[in-house]
Amino acid sequence: MTKQGGGGKRPPGMTDVARAAGVSAQTVSRVLSGHPNVREQTRAEVLAAVARLGYRRNNAARMLSSGRSRTIGVVTLRSTFYSRAAVTSGIERAAQGAGYAVSTATTASLDTFAIETALSRLTDQGVEGIILSVPLINGSTRLEELTRATPTLTIDGSRTGATEVVAVDQSLAARLAVRHLLDLGHETVWHLAGPAEWLEAASRRDGWRAALEEAGRTAPPPLEGDWSPASGYRAGLVLGRIPDVTAVFVASDEMAFGAVRALRELGRRVPEDISVVGVDDIELAEYCAPPLTTVAQPFAQMGELAVAHLLRFIAAPETVPEPASVEPRLVVRASTAAAPGTAAASSTTAVDG
Repeated sequence: MTKQGGGGKRPPGMTDVARAAGVSAQTVSRVLSGHPNVREQTRAEVLAAVARLGYRRNNAARMLSSGRSRTIGVVTLRSTFYSRAAVTSGIERAAQGAGYAVSTATTASLDTFAIETALSRLTDQGVEGIILSVPLINGSTRLEELTRATPTLTIDGSRTGATEVVAVDQSLAARLAVRHLLDLGHETVWHLAGPAEWLEAASRRDGWRAALEEAGRTAPPPLEGDWSPASGYRAGLVLGRIPDVTAVFVASDEMAFGAVRALRELGRRVPEDISVVGVDDIELAEYCAPPLTTVAQPFAQMGELAVAHLLRFIAAPETVPEPASVEPRLVVRASTAAAPGTAAASSTTAVDG
């Protein structure tokens, strides 16, 4: 008798996925086929089980008989930012588990022509659906035509008339950060924003300002970076020279790393003198000095949810697009503390001494 490879351990099957997700094999099949009549929670649980078990479908015969490409296209910005890579990874895992290949078209800029070119390249390949994982899309007639011709979903971008949307509530992310700092006794919160033309940056800036206004506080003039640690460092050199600064909300963890370094070089201690909160909760946030308080974005979940929604849209493109929002979560670490001069700060200093 011939033994199976890999020590005789068989690869996971559809029944294994069904057992792990607590559903029937028929439900698993419906989810993986993009059937629209499946509850969103069930769809998400099945795709999560698929990714967890590493289940793969053999689609060769099905592709030959149906003439379908079983391929999802992804348009993404060419960058080294962790958030972009993490979302794309989540998309690839969920798509693979659902029996789809992923074809990626990267763009070096956010102008409309570049986005149109990337979309056209994917539609020419015959992809069944497209995920636009870009932060900004300026509308155009051509974009409307392309997204109407192929089921299209946007992650954290402007929606055209034919796209579904999966997004993190970026305004809420900013509010969580600001409320945390105000609760620690800080009179106001300064803001290092991302590029003005990015939707995420604009939404975080709006949420920051709104949270301060709701608390009856004055919003200081925001500084602007480009998401890089270097821009955070430059902004930190400015903030560190303003005596009244005791709390800063930074629009990304990577910029926060640069800001913390600049503050320390200027002799401003974090968090004793200045508290810092970032956004994203990338893997390095827990290991910087001090560990960074940040607002976590569930990148993998966004990718999985995007695939689930796109498969539903592919199966029933006549459905009315409904946006899906994923809530961010505050992760408190050691880069925030009570405002200097407050009773809580004095008590902490006495204990530390």
